[in-house]
Amino acid sequence: MVNQVNRKPCTEWGWSAIGALVVVFMAAIVATLRNYPDFSRFGRTSEPCGCTVAKAYTGIVEDCCCDYETVNRLNKKIVHPILQELVTFPFFRYFKVKLWCDCEFWPDDGMCKLRDCSVCECPESEFPEPFKKPFHVLSDYELMCQEGRQQASVDRTIDSKVFKGWVEIDNPWTHDDEADNAELTYVNLQLNPERYTGYSGTSARRIWDAIYSDNCSKFPSDELCQEKRVLYKLISGLHSSISVHLAADYLLDEATNLWGQNLEIMYDRVLRYPDRVKNLYFTFLFVLRAVMKAADYLEQAEYNTGNPMEDLKTQSLVRQLVHHPNLRASCPLPFDEAKLWQGHSGPELKLEVQKQFKNISALMDCVGCEKCRLWGKLQVLGLGTALKILFSVNSHNLEDKPLQLQLQRNEVIALMNLLNRLSESVKLIHEMGPSIGKIPKAS
Repeated sequence: MVNQVNRKPCTEWGWSAIGALVVVFMAAIVATLRNYPDFSRFGRTSEPCGCTVAKAYTGIVEDCCCDYETVNRLNKKIVHPILQELVTFPFFRYFKVKLWCDCEFWPDDGMCKLRDCSVCECPESEFPEPFKKPFHVLSDYELMCQEGRQQASVDRTIDSKVFKGWVEIDNPWTHDDEADNAELTYVNLQLNPERYTGYSGTSARRIWDAIYSDNCSKFPSDELCQEKRVLYKLISGLHSSISVHLAADYLLDEATNLWGQNLEIMYDRVLRYPDRVKNLYFTFLFVLRAVMKAADYLEQAEYNTGNPMEDLKTQSLVRQLVHHPNLRASCPLPFDEAKLWQGHSGPELKLEVQKQFKNISALMDCVGCEKCRLWGKLQVLGLGTALKILFSVNSHNLEDKPLQLQLQRNEVIALMNLLNRLSESVKLIHEMGPSIGKIPKAS
């Protein structure tokens, strides 16, 4: 349901005022669309009758266990500051990715018009020496059990002593093969920020078309089961976050290389659609829940990059985030994963949704812009890691001992960087939303 706080029905404004505002808004939107591709048609919902530009979001975030006001406060004071510092440290700075890959769905015909499309890869001498060492490889039995026998219940807990070393094991939710090291390269994320690249046109639109049309419903309804609604909202929230970042770091003047915020695009692609903002908050809380659920694992993990001082600081920041008393007190259960996959059809439904998300992951190989592909792969892997943490079944081995969560180093890097991007988007939406009313009127 769209939030209508601080709105007045149109009859209180008068038809002339409404008409004038409609003309202004349409002119601004048309001016924007002349310079930027329209992805806003995906998952579009009708806006309520009203004339206030800025929207207030109050109450509990739908399908979550935390309200908007608390999310904004905790994000501003705790989550965002910690993550902004954390991702600059070497462990979270270097991401391993397969940049050159064939699209299995159609020939790659994407084009970028800016130099900012390209990715600067790391020379081997730059990325941390410990990253070059082989992972612990799980036995065949461990691999079989790690995916878990499908069950209809979800365990909210993870054993307290869980970290057993970084492993080389593929994520059943994602497409990329972690073991295929020959085709993977390290990228310094700090040198390759997510920003506007000029990637547009048929190739770019086709990616989102395929994601929404083939793998999740464009228009979720009350008839859609909760599990598939969650998938849609996660993709919509990620889509909104990406749009926010492109608008927040936009090439305003190519001749002078002037970068800055584009409020018109921010409004046109995200803020004018309340459901997209709500889905952004939902995705943020979903990923935050995964990080909090894996708190003991993340606290115990080895953040070894060969620099003891920076590695200790990295572990300290992770500990501050996952065990922060105010965060746990104010929002102890951001999302309750145990309510999903219930009933006799739970296992089959889980496999179906898992396959759909894996297809979305594979579509990242079809992104024509190299930098967009980098950040698409990272954020989809991060989301797949959150799904793995929340919906991994604690199976038992032959000694009836619970098998523990196992994560790739790259998965943890992707998970924290994704949470940072979502945190940044929530902060920008909260801070920039009121500024939308100051958009220069199109002539």
